Amino acid sequence: MNFPDIAVASASPRRHELLNQIGVSFSVVSVDVDESLIEGEAPNDYVQRLAVAKAQAGWHRLSSQQQCPVLGADTAVIIDDKILGKPRDADDARAMLQRLSGRCHQVMTAVALVDQQQVLSKLNISKVCFSELSCQQIDWYISTGEGTDKAGGYAVQGVAAMFIDHIEGSYSGIMGLPLRETCMMLQQLTGQHR
Repeated sequence: MNFPDIAVASASPRRHELLNQIGVSFSVVSVDVDESLIEGEAPNDYVQRLAVAKAQAGWHRLSSQQQCPVLGADTAVIIDDKILGKPRDADDARAMLQRLSGRCHQVMTAVALVDQQQVLSKLNISKVCFSELSCQQIDWYISTGEGTDKAGGYAVQGVAAMFIDHIEGSYSGIMGLPLRETCMMLQQLTGQHR
């Protein structure tokens, strides 16, 4: 497929890997967006707002010579209607993994594309079911450091995969960038950016 060159408002190596997987040529633009939850905000509204905010912040960082579509994304793990962000420390990670143990949760990833004419965004919602985790398994996993900077305190593409009983939905969405939705939006832009 012929995708436009884009800028990505994310330093996530997983998102970069997924874009490379589908042959998207991109540069990285760093952004600083306040990720605080607005009181009463629903999780799906939260991730969509942040994805758009990141893409727009990236767009405003580009010079007129650099201008190209900018992609922003945000992922949240949801259980009991509560958003589990990135763990603050080992104790926070332990509490998250104990909460996820033996239960199913949602992973919501929103992706947004911004250019000079439009703002496109899509939301992907997947379900992840964990097996029962022992205290030893949780402590071992925390010691790997793998989940330190991941929503919910785990990485589906890493050793945490051994804890996952099953998933329903988009594996790439759970990793942090739903490729089907991303491709659909890039194709919408292809006619404008050749």
